[in-house]
Amino acid sequence: MKILSYILSPIFAFVFFLILVIFHPIQWLALKIFGYQGHKNIVDIMNLFLTRSLLILGVPVRKINKQEIPKNRTIIFVSNHQSLFDIPPIIWYYRKHHAKFVSKKELGKGIPSVSFNLRHGGAALIDRKDGKSALMELGNFAKRLNKNTWSAVIFPEGTRSRDGRPKSFSTNGIKMILKRNPEALIVPLTINNSWKVFKYGKFPLGLFSPITIYTHPPVEVKSMESAELLEFVEEKVKSKIN
Repeated sequence: MKILSYILSPIFAFVFFLILVIFHPIQWLALKIFGYQGHKNIVDIMNLFLTRSLLILGVPVRKINKQEIPKNRTIIFVSNHQSLFDIPPIIWYYRKHHAKFVSKKELGKGIPSVSFNLRHGGAALIDRKDGKSALMELGNFAKRLNKNTWSAVIFPEGTRSRDGRPKSFSTNGIKMILKRNPEALIVPLTINNSWKVFKYGKFPLGLFSPITIYTHPPVEVKSMESAELLEFVEEKVKSKIN
């Protein structure tokens, strides 16, 4: 199995990077000519290609969703975080909700397609070393969500879990976003098995471990006090982790 991984991993890496390079100028053109919606449509398609590229590793991604999530309303998706391969499927599967991410500012430059989208697609780029500016950026991000009826994807663990076991949630950032978006819905998500792509480290990559994204029932932000609500959401997210 690991021998096959040594063969397939370079092929996957080449295809994944090629997708990012190809879509970078297409994103730029779409934004210049068609504005926000044109850019978003290209980003959605790119993330479909990135998600499907995992099939080179024998890794399908499946969304499990029995919920009715309204489209024209701000949704706060709260999820565990296992690898960078959590992100393309979330963007693609929940594309109707205009989901935006909170990311460290270092990712805002130097990565084809990814950095461009973070800078121009509505994400929050925060400086983890500067708490004051990070809070200001989160506040502005929360305002953008409310103004445009966009949604957010939050990984409260802060960093990726290397072995799939969940870490404690840090809730300060979520509290600010909820405060500015009291009419929003929280939708907990549980991701399983994406960490296994990196079970050997950065190279070679793991094979044949299907990734699943489980969608929990939506919860009204106003239905509970903030601390109780976030404790409830954390319990829901962790309840479906294998």
